Amino acid sequence: MTQDSSLPPRSLAYALLAAARIDAAVLAGQSLADGMIGRVDPIARPAVQDLVYGSLRRFGSSDFLLASLLARPLSVPEIHALLLVALYRLETRPDSVHTVVDQAVVAAGALAGGKFRGLVNGVLRNFLRRREELLGELAEDGLAASQHPYWWLKRLQAAYPDDWPAIVAAGNGPPPMALRVNRRRCSRDDYLARLAACGHVGTPVGEVGIQLAEPVGVDALPEFDAGWVSVQDPGAQRAAELLAPASGSRVLDACAAPGGKTAHLLETADLDLLALDLKSARCRRVEENLARLGLSAQVAVADCSQLATWWDGRPFDAVLADVPCSASGVVRRNPDAKWLRREEDIARFAKAQATILAALWQVVRPGGKLLYATCSVFPDENGAQIRRFLANHPDARPDYEEQILPNADHDGFYYCRLEKAA
Repeated sequence: MTQDSSLPPRSLAYALLAAARIDAAVLAGQSLADGMIGRVDPIARPAVQDLVYGSLRRFGSSDFLLASLLARPLSVPEIHALLLVALYRLETRPDSVHTVVDQAVVAAGALAGGKFRGLVNGVLRNFLRRREELLGELAEDGLAASQHPYWWLKRLQAAYPDDWPAIVAAGNGPPPMALRVNRRRCSRDDYLARLAACGHVGTPVGEVGIQLAEPVGVDALPEFDAGWVSVQDPGAQRAAELLAPASGSRVLDACAAPGGKTAHLLETADLDLLALDLKSARCRRVEENLARLGLSAQVAVADCSQLATWWDGRPFDAVLADVPCSASGVVRRNPDAKWLRREEDIARFAKAQATILAALWQVVRPGGKLLYATCSVFPDENGAQIRRFLANHPDARPDYEEQILPNADHDGFYYCRLEKAA
């Protein structure tokens, strides 16, 4: 993905263009995890990120609006994406609509030889003229207003007949920002005082967490580079709290990247910890995060389900199996997931999870524990997965299970702690 160098990076046109190209790539199947936002000019990066994440969260409704505003589907994906991004900006910045339209037309000049400038201008001005009418039609269309794919909604409605509207609402909003205090560097009370001195409001959450009233960049956090805190959702912090290995334990974090849960475990106790992940780049991220926090572990590139490639035969006292999943509980942080996932992916994830769970159970010592974790709200990946596992492993006993549903304060996670018969 390249940017047009003729547009000043500080201009809204540059941000709209960059966001449109990223959205078009996502809608063609590319993940935001590939680092596309990181490749835009640093000056424009915050604005581009807001446009990308906001427009993808609202893709369902914006696409509905475009269907009413366009006589026929557009043949140029980046122009379609530009209109999606511009509609998001018009909805969230109603005080600057004329600037948004003007800058969207400028951005259109850098695409497809500029021949869609008139179309972009006409569509956006038509939206502003018909705004109340179109938003009324949108409100009457439950699917478009929900901002979620139909198959996703059906699964939520079946699993959570009372809670699904709140789950959908949480998935469409901006995520909260929370911190995890590194207790090896300072106490939570000390860090709360430092935040207050910098003008940031935080409240305690969980054992070592702090919920921020307003999100801030990590460069604004006191002693972040010195490893005093990490950014981590309170729901994710539950993993180390639930596994809680004793000092001296031999511990495995089987799917460790980017290393937040690995670090949290090491912050709580002195452990002999092995962290695995599939890719070397992801393992480097684990190592970088540990280095910032002043922690150490053995980090290795390996497929945790292929025991012969990494396991030395010594059992572990505690295993964290934070398995790959649909990420349906953290969709507001990964808004591309709603549009990249397909319903058949859930069965594929469930199959991979079952393979990992069965393999890792073999490395748990008798009397030891395994914590199965996902950031999903779909039962096939969570409770149903555990029920299938228990049916085939009579030596496994669940001693804790928790489905955390996303809300204004935290993301969605599932945890089940299994104990192996001695």
